[in-house]
Amino acid sequence: MDKLDFLLEESKKGSPMTLALACPYGDDALAAAVRAQREGIVQMILLGDGERIRRLAEQDGLDLDGISVVDEKDDGTAVARSVKMVSSGEADLLMKGLVKTSTLLHAILDKEWGLRTGSLLSHLFLFEIPTMNGRVVGITDGGMNTYPDLNAKAQILENAVACYHKIGVAEPKVAALAAVEVVNPDMRATLDAAALAKMNERGQISGCIVDGPFALDNAVSEEAAKIKKMTSPVAGRADILLVPDIESGNFMGKVLINLSGGRGAGVVLGARKPVVLTSRFDSMETKLLSIALGAVVARS
Repeated sequence: MDKLDFLLEESKKGSPMTLALACPYGDDALAAAVRAQREGIVQMILLGDGERIRRLAEQDGLDLDGISVVDEKDDGTAVARSVKMVSSGEADLLMKGLVKTSTLLHAILDKEWGLRTGSLLSHLFLFEIPTMNGRVVGITDGGMNTYPDLNAKAQILENAVACYHKIGVAEPKVAALAAVEVVNPDMRATLDAAALAKMNERGQISGCIVDGPFALDNAVSEEAAKIKKMTSPVAGRADILLVPDIESGNFMGKVLINLSGGRGAGVVLGARKPVVLTSRFDSMETKLLSIALGAVVARS
């Protein structure tokens, strides 16, 4: 994939999905929400302190005309109500506002009215990298699972691959990352990567091509892969980078966004409906693209 703008185009096809956003109090979330409705990407429902929401909109010159505002002054109640809206079908997808991720997850995983499916929840972030001519690469999981074991990594891959299918990539190439590109019994990430590749080869993980272990350079650079004499169809051409743990994924994402000037779009997968989850410091554009990604996944 090249350029994330395709998400904006795809999200506008058909009737707009309805997005429930709890506590849209800052960090460009409100601006992204208003713009997303104005551009026909989604129909917004804002849940939180109505007076505060309207005051912030006025301060930022944002027009809330046509956007539903549900007055819930307590953050926890606003989050719970937003999840219930998605669970009941009143909304098609969910977005995290200015609340703790743990508060949102607690509501999503509620046994009575939450969005749990039995699948592992995982985070996928798509990055558009200027230094690679706008090439889009997905990183998972840098936002949810801290130190996933082999079983968790397989589920993380299944979530990411299903998402790629929904955005039009029929057989994504997946590189299971480690510090080196050879199996080392003392480095668990290399063992897991090799096992995932074998699981893919035997059909336990399908709909994609998985190989590893890969160091980052030979996963995304064909020149680096050639120098290291790697002949895998994934080498240098990876669509999805499976990171060993949340720390490496978090570091990589922040480097790409903050140091390379890239754009991104992030979503939580594995729930009944997608959950738009971005960092407080992500730009308004990244939040808008994340909303578009969530809308595309919700519609598919």
